Amino acid sequence: MIKKENHIGKITVSRRYLKKLIGKTVTSCFGVVGMNEFGPKQCIKSMINGTSLDDGVVIYEKDNAVRIDLHIAVSYGVNISAISDSIVHKVRFAVENEAGIDVEKVNVYIDSMQS
Repeated sequence: MIKKENHIGKITVSRRYLKKLIGKTVTSCFGVVGMNEFGPKQCIKSMINGTSLDDGVVIYEKDNAVRIDLHIAVSYGVNISAISDSIVHKVRFAVENEAGIDVEKVNVYIDSMQS
């Protein structure tokens, strides 16, 4: 659970919701083929349950802000720099606008290319 307090009260957002929101935002970006699992925990989960939108999303919480690491697969022949910039801006906007949580940093790791 990620908690944030403001002058109105306390807001609690589950990590599961946040991961689904981020995964949906990333996969809707042009050139993104899908999400890649990261770490043994996500690999085992995807072997049991199949792939999901929250594969490849890692969230670190620090001082009422989050740092997000994304592990993605992109289409062959696309501009990687443009895709990365687009993903960073869209994810930052979605998390800050939908969940009200400050985003410290978004790191995009392109793990594979598919044709």
